[in-house]
Parts: sequence; C-alpha cells; structure tokens
Amino acid sequence: MARAGGTLYVTGERTTDELLNTDGTALLIGMLLDQQIPMERAFAAPATLRDRLGHLDARRISALPVDAFLAVCAQKPAIHRFPTSMGTRLHELCTALTQHYGGDGARVWHGVSTGDELYRRLRQLPGFGDEKSRIFVALLGKRMGVCPDGWREAAGHFGDDVARSVADIDSAEALVAVRQWKQANKAAKAAAAAQRR
Repeated sequence: MARAGGTLYVTGERTTDELLNTDGTALLIGMLLDQQIPMERAFAAPATLRDRLGHLDARRISALPVDAFLAVCAQKPAIHRFPTSMGTRLHELCTALTQHYGGDGARVWHGVSTGDELYRRLRQLPGFGDEKSRIFVALLGKRMGVCPDGWREAAGHFGDDVARSVADIDSAEALVAVRQWKQANKAAKAAAAAQRR
C-alpha cells in the first residue's frame, strides 16, 4: 500500500497522529469529517473507525452495506455530530477510492505533477468542495512533503505562511495559533455582519 509520511500534529494522541501521518486513507477521512465539529475530533475519527472495524481498508468499507457502516459510525461516541449524513459521505469516499485508486487514499496524490492536477483529483472526491480541497493541497504540501509544481497557488491563501488551517499544525503551539486565528476571524465576520444590519 502506498504511504504518506508527515508532521501533522492535531489530536495530541501520538498513535492517532501517527496514523494520519502514515495512512493516506486516514488523512482523507479526517479531512472529510472536519466540518461543524472540533478539528481534534474529526481527525481522531479514523483511529476510532479502525478500532471498531479492525481495519481502515477503503475497499472493505465500500463493500459493507451502507446501513451496517452507518451503525458503526453512530456507535457512541459517534464519529461526527451528524453520523448518518457524514457516514454516508464517508462510505461514498471509500467507494470512490476503491473504484479509482485501488482503495488507497495516498494514490490520490501519487504521481501528480502540478498543484492544479492535485486540486482537480481532490475535487472529484465525494465531500471535497473547493475550500476543503485547497486546504488539503496545503496540508499535503506543508505537512506531507507532497509539493507538485504550483501547489501553493492551487492551495490559494491556505498555501501562505499564516497559521489558519489544519495544514499549519505541526505542534501543540501551532494548534493553539490556528485556533486563535479561527476565533479572531469568526469574531471579525460577526462584527462585519452586525455593521451591515
């Protein structure tokens, strides 16, 4: 199986972060789930799924009946605030990885020559919209050493040096910095919206 190797530090649990840094499927699952819940919880979910299933094989997950997989996702504690909708999307992701990448998430970025190509591959995955795809390009470039030509441009502002997303987290201190940036950005947006009223 193709492997990634990286410096991501997001959950604070050594073995959980190690899984993210060495397993491309786990990294994609964490990124997929990173919405409407804390980052740490989203990126801990791949390890939780591996513990419950006994594996994190996209081919075996995609072969499961959707209802059976959703039951695993909904076990307490659920892998997401919305385990049914996100579990369904996750099953769709594993199906796409199986159909197009031999069930290996890391093959999504293996062999890409440009940032634009990488971005296009990500956008084709279920659950990966524009912003999530750009963050993931930045995550691969900054934390995993996957740096095809033009990756920073493809990542948009997530490719810069501002600590603003999971792509910028390689330590506990960086995690705090990203959280502070997110809080400040949210407050600024709320203030701007209040002024428009």
